[in-house]
Amino acid sequence: MSDFMKKRLIVIVGPTAVGKTKIAIQLAKIFYSEIISADSRQLYKEMTIGTAKPSAIELGEVRHHFIDQVPIENAYDAGQYGRDALDLISVIFQTNDTLIMCGGSGLYIKAVLEGFDEMPDIPDVIRQQIIEEYNAKGLDWLQRQVQENDPEYFDVVDQKNPQRLMRAMEVIRHSSLPASSFRKKEKRELPFEVVKIGLELDREVIYDRINQRVDNMFEAGLLEEARKLYPKKSLNALQTVGYQELFGYFDGDYDLEEAVRLLKRNTRRYAKRQMTWFKKDEEIKWFHPNQLDTIVNFINAK
Repeated sequence: MSDFMKKRLIVIVGPTAVGKTKIAIQLAKIFYSEIISADSRQLYKEMTIGTAKPSAIELGEVRHHFIDQVPIENAYDAGQYGRDALDLISVIFQTNDTLIMCGGSGLYIKAVLEGFDEMPDIPDVIRQQIIEEYNAKGLDWLQRQVQENDPEYFDVVDQKNPQRLMRAMEVIRHSSLPASSFRKKEKRELPFEVVKIGLELDREVIYDRINQRVDNMFEAGLLEEARKLYPKKSLNALQTVGYQELFGYFDGDYDLEEAVRLLKRNTRRYAKRQMTWFKKDEEIKWFHPNQLDTIVNFINAK
């Protein structure tokens, strides 16, 4: 245990398109480290363009983990990620003093650093009832239910992900308590130091970068990637911004121009929710993405 106290995990967080990957790679090179991705969608093998994975060149610069790890058919959640990531961290720390964790999935980072309380077992009858109501009434109804009954959870959850919303409703109906009440209140004791770095830009800049990123995704073949995944659109892995908007286009709900508009809008909204989540953590020290030297000095001073 004492040996691990000499180790440190540098956690890089921030909204989508802020530049986390670039900073993580730069820091990994400076500290002779590896990178653990904390992105709930980049770990799926078949989802590449729509999840803004690091490029082949970037992946070749520094060793990355939890990218292209599981097929989209496999069930994989934050709890499993937390266990797997901690196991990997303990292995890497046998030979490395510093390790970089980088990503925008706050729940996945929380799973590693804090863990979760055990959620109650849900009777099948309740689960089936909620599924049937969702199928009959739609996503808007499901969102309203969670927002009214558990606003704290609704503020940070992926609001376009019906599986996560239905899971919250299962807990609410079974226990008469909000799902957020089962979130672990006491942080686990970790056998290594954690340094939390947040990256932020002015909102207008982030929004412009998101819009440009979406345009770049289409140029890189996002439409074709989504079309290949369309037959599996009901899978949990695909209930996410970047694919759902295009599935609606394939369904004939709207034209391609509207799909692009929705994708940009929903990505901007997701970025806002990410910042809401991370800004609640007072341990995060915030920097502009261009402040690499300042970030390095801050880490070395810890």
